[in-house]
Amino acid sequence: MDDDLRDRVERAAEADALFNALKHGGDAQVGAIMGPLMGENPEFREYGDEIPAVIGPVVASVNDRSPAEQRERLEEIAPDRVAELDADDDEDDDPLGDLSGVDAVEEVRLRVAPNPNGPWHIGHARMAAVVGTYADRYDGSFICRFDDTDPETKRPDLDAYDAILDAIEYLGFEPADVIRASDRVETYYEHARRLIDQGGAYTCSCPGEEFSELKNAGEACPHREKAPETVHEEFDEMVAGELDSGEMVLRVKTDITHKNPALRDWVAFRMIDTPHPREDASAYRCWPMLDFQSGIDDHLTEITHIIRGIDLQDSAKRQQFVYDYFDWEYPEVVHWGHVQVDAYDVPLSTSSIQELIAADDLDGWADPRAPTIASLRRRGIRGEAIVAAMIELGTSSSNVDLAMSSVYSANRDLIDDDADRAFFVRDAPEDADIGPAVEVPVLDGPEAGHPPVHPDHEDRGRRVIPVGDAVLVEERDRPDVGDRVWLKGFGCVRRTAEGFEHVEAETSVIHDEGVDVIHWVPADRAVETRLRTPDGDVTGSAEPGMTAYAPDAMVQFERIGFARVDETADGDGPLVAYYAHR
Repeated sequence: MDDDLRDRVERAAEADALFNALKHGGDAQVGAIMGPLMGENPEFREYGDEIPAVIGPVVASVNDRSPAEQRERLEEIAPDRVAELDADDDEDDDPLGDLSGVDAVEEVRLRVAPNPNGPWHIGHARMAAVVGTYADRYDGSFICRFDDTDPETKRPDLDAYDAILDAIEYLGFEPADVIRASDRVETYYEHARRLIDQGGAYTCSCPGEEFSELKNAGEACPHREKAPETVHEEFDEMVAGELDSGEMVLRVKTDITHKNPALRDWVAFRMIDTPHPREDASAYRCWPMLDFQSGIDDHLTEITHIIRGIDLQDSAKRQQFVYDYFDWEYPEVVHWGHVQVDAYDVPLSTSSIQELIAADDLDGWADPRAPTIASLRRRGIRGEAIVAAMIELGTSSSNVDLAMSSVYSANRDLIDDDADRAFFVRDAPEDADIGPAVEVPVLDGPEAGHPPVHPDHEDRGRRVIPVGDAVLVEERDRPDVGDRVWLKGFGCVRRTAEGFEHVEAETSVIHDEGVDVIHWVPADRAVETRLRTPDGDVTGSAEPGMTAYAPDAMVQFERIGFARVDETADGDGPLVAYYAHR
C-alpha cells in the first residue's frame, strides 16, 4: 500500500470511526467500521488484509477524544456525516424514518428481490419487514422479484421460491406481484440490443485477467470501438448459445478512466454452461448479470424506492450508466449496513447452512439450532415479533446487531396471555445444573394437584394432575432429608427417608421461610416428551394433560419457558415440542 492510498484509508476511517463513536455513544471498533469503509471505497478491498493495521491507530485516536471533541472533528472533516447523525437523532421515535421523494411519485412502489438459492435465514427477514412496513405506511405496494439469473454460482433451489413466499406471508405481508427474472430473459435481450444500437454496449472476448489489467490501468480494451453491427452479430451468437462459457461477454460502455475501477465497462451478459434448474429457463445459456437485470426490472416494474445493502453501492452507480443511456430516472435508494445476529453458533449464511444440512449436522432448515425463518416459525415465534425487532434496527448505513432477546420479548407479549401453563420435568443426566429426573414416593396428602391453567386468568380454571404413588422432580429440586419444598398446585411436603410427606402449611412459608416452589409430574402417568432447543434436545416427562394439546399449540413449561407443540404423543413416540424462549 503506497503512502497516498494509506492517507486516503486513514481519512475515510477517521470519519467512519467518529461517526460510529458518536452514534453509539461509546468507543468505535475496527470491526464495526470495516464494512462501511469497504462498501464506500471499493478500491480499498484488495488491501483488506492490510487495512485493519492501518486504521487501528486511527480508531484508537478517535476513542481518546471526548464526545465534544469527536463531534468538532467530524464537523471539520465530514460535515455531511454530522447532518446524518443529527437526522438519526431526530428519528429516534421512528427507527425507519421517512422515505425521501415520496411526494414526487404517484405511488410508492418497492421490491423484495431475493436470490432463491435457499430458504431464508433470519437476516433476510429484515428486507421484507422494512419494505412491507414502508409499503403499508405510504399506502403503496411492493413486488417480490426473484433474481434468479445465475444458475451456476448462486444456483436456484426449486423449493426456495415457495419457501420464501411463505416466509413473507408469515411475516405478515403480501406482495402485489411475484416475478421470476428467469422468465424475463427475452426482455433483457431486447434492452441489450437497444443499448448496442445507442453505442452503449460492446462484445468483448478478452480473457478476464487481461481485461482486468487494462481496466485497472484505465486503458480501453481493443473491442471497445466495434461497429454496432458487429456487436449485434456477436451478441446474437451469445444468445444462440454458440459460444463457450468465458469466451465472450457483453459489456456496458461507461468511463474507462472512472476513479472507481469497479465501474469501468462492467459485464452485462455472460455465457453459462450450467442449465437453469427451472425447466422453462433451462435452454438459455446467455444470462444477464444482476446489475443489468435488476436495473432493467426496477424501471419496467416502476419501482420508486430501492432498499439495499451498503455493499451494493456500486450497483446503483453501474445501473445509472444504463439509465442515462435510456434517459430513465433512477429510483430513490436507501443503503443500509449488514445485520448480525447473536445467540447462534451457526453462521448467518445460506451456503453454510446448506453445508451443515448436507453433512447431517442440522436436520433441515427448521432445526431449532439453525438461524432460519423456518426454525423460528417452528419454535412458535410469530412473524410480528420478528418484524417488530427488525424495524427497531432502522436503516442505518452502519452494521447493526440483532439481539434475539428483542425478538423473544416481542413474541412474549404476543403469546403469554394465550399460552396455558404445564409442568415438564427434564431428565438431563449430563447437565450438572439440572441433573436427571428422580422419582420420589408421595406418602400422603391430596390425590391430585390443582395448579392454575393460567395464573392471570382464573376463569380458565385449574388443571387436575393425579399424584399417584410417586412424583418425578428434577434432581436439583429434590431437597435434603428433613427440608421442605412446595409442589406447585399440590402443597408443602417434607422429604423424609421414605419420600415426600405432606405438611400442612400456608403459602406464606414460601416468602417468609424461603420454601422453594418446584414443578413435578406423576411418575406413573407422565407423558414422555422431547423438547427441541437451540442448544440441543432435552428429554423428560410432561404432565398428563399435555396429551390434549394439538400441534401448533403454545404452552409455557413452568420455570423453563414457552414451547410449541410439534407432534402429539402416540404409541410409537413421545410428545415433541420446540422451545421458543423464556
